[in-house]
Amino acid sequence: MFQSSNMVTDEKRISTGLPGLDSLIEGGYPKGHVILLSGTPGTGKTIACLQFLYAGLSLNESVLYISTDQPIQQLINEAKTMNIELEQAMDSQQLRFIYLTNQTMDMYKSLEKELKEHQYQRIIIDSLTPFSEQPIWMVHDGQEHIPSTGVSSTKIPINSPQAQRAHIRYLITLLKQTDATTLVTSEIPEGSRDLSRDSISEFLSDGIILLTLDTTMDRRMLTIRKMRGTSHSLKTQQLAITKKGISLKS
Repeated sequence: MFQSSNMVTDEKRISTGLPGLDSLIEGGYPKGHVILLSGTPGTGKTIACLQFLYAGLSLNESVLYISTDQPIQQLINEAKTMNIELEQAMDSQQLRFIYLTNQTMDMYKSLEKELKEHQYQRIIIDSLTPFSEQPIWMVHDGQEHIPSTGVSSTKIPINSPQAQRAHIRYLITLLKQTDATTLVTSEIPEGSRDLSRDSISEFLSDGIILLTLDTTMDRRMLTIRKMRGTSHSLKTQQLAITKKGISLKS
């Protein structure tokens, strides 16, 4: 069954890097969109990010990879296990890695500075969680503000819905101001019915790719839950993770 759509679109498509997925979404992710890649631990989110990265490098596109979980060298080593060599692209500045954590002073200013100084065709943020867990303040009129705006008033809990909503909205708005196609990841806690850890980003993103595990049947699965401007199947697809990365089973 296909998602109903009467829309005919001439949007440029950006390859996902995952064999078998592009053909299910009319040739790839729509250019300039923010795509949420979510899943429980062990579903292959970072592998999918590295394949998206490599697809861009293969087309001579510039790529920014923001890692908030794994150190950069660990990502480089993981790419090598898939026969993806990244050093040359890094040396030529075609690929840039930045490691940010919630201990990094003002994560947003670091990201804003990078996006202002460089133009990228692809951006990866793996994952959103440390951004959504930054402190936030509220002014008396109830407007939400990110700390980098210089607003200081009543502090609210960092795990409150208001704080997470403000952070995710701010970040996705920032990304949409670029011409880049962005892949952002989010963990899903085991047993949760939400599509992200923050339960907000699935509403603000342009597309959702959901990765899941069926441990009883020893299989991994992928579902296209949302892709704006795209006719796509909602049917769960089986996938395999090999030394070459993720591919969809035909």
